[in-house]
Amino acid sequence: MPRFAANLSFMYAEHAFVDRFAAAAQDGFAAVEYLFPYEVPAAELAGRLSDHALTQALFNAPPGDFAAGERGLACLPERRDEFRRGFAEQALPYAQALRCRRIHVMAGLVPAGADRRALRETYLDNLRWAAREADSAGVDVLIEPINTRDIPGYFLNRQDEAHAVLDEVGAPNLKVQMDLYHCQIVEGDLATKLRRYLPNGRVGHLQIAGVPERHEPDVGELHHPYLFALLDELGYAGHVGCEYRPRAGTSAGLGWFQPWKASQR
Repeated sequence: MPRFAANLSFMYAEHAFVDRFAAAAQDGFAAVEYLFPYEVPAAELAGRLSDHALTQALFNAPPGDFAAGERGLACLPERRDEFRRGFAEQALPYAQALRCRRIHVMAGLVPAGADRRALRETYLDNLRWAAREADSAGVDVLIEPINTRDIPGYFLNRQDEAHAVLDEVGAPNLKVQMDLYHCQIVEGDLATKLRRYLPNGRVGHLQIAGVPERHEPDVGELHHPYLFALLDELGYAGHVGCEYRPRAGTSAGLGWFQPWKASQR
C-alpha cells in the first residue's frame, strides 16, 4: 500500500508550522515533508517528529531568495559557491538531525539570454559534488522536473531530461523526484512513465496533487486510485508526498485518504 507523507508547506496551513506535525499525525499520517526547514532549529523539528512518531521523508536544499522568486541555485554558474555552502552547511546537517534520507536540490530559473550549455555543465558539476557529499551521510540527492506553468523558466521540466542527467552524473544516490502533478501537465501518459521509470530504482520519491488546480487528489483529471494500485503492482516502496493545496480545511478534505489510512502505521 502507498505510504503517504503530508506536505506541511501546503497542508495544514490553518495551524502554525510547528503545530502541523501533530495535526498530520492525528489524521493518520506517519510521514511528513515540506519545502524548507531552516527557519526552525533542527532540534525542535526533530522533537516534533519524535513526539508524534513521524518520519521526515524529504525537504529541499536552500533555494536562494525564495521570497524574492528564486527557485534554486544548482544550474547558476555565478551562484556555485552559495549553492555548495547551503548544501554542506545547512541541508546536510538538517538531514542528519532529522534522520532524513532525501534532499531535493532545486535547479533554478534560466536567466534571460543565458547559455543553456553552460547552465547544464554547472548543474551536472554541482550534482556530482552534492552526491559525493551526501553519500558519506547516507543521503540521496533528488532532482525534480517542474512544469513551466507553475514556475516559468524552470531549468528542468521533463522526466527524460532528468533521467539523462542521472545517466551523465553516474552517482547511485542521485535520483529523480517524480511529481505526477508536474508530469501530467508537461507530458502526461503517467502510467506508461511509471512503468518505465519505477522498476530501475532511480525514482527516489513521488508526489501527487489533483490536476489542474493542485487540490486534493480526488478531484481533477487524474484517477489516483488506479495510479496507487499501479505503484503497488510495480513494487514502489518509497513515500508519496501529498503536495497539494486543500480546497478548505485540510482534515475535512482527507476523504481520499481513508482507504489507505489504516495501512500507514
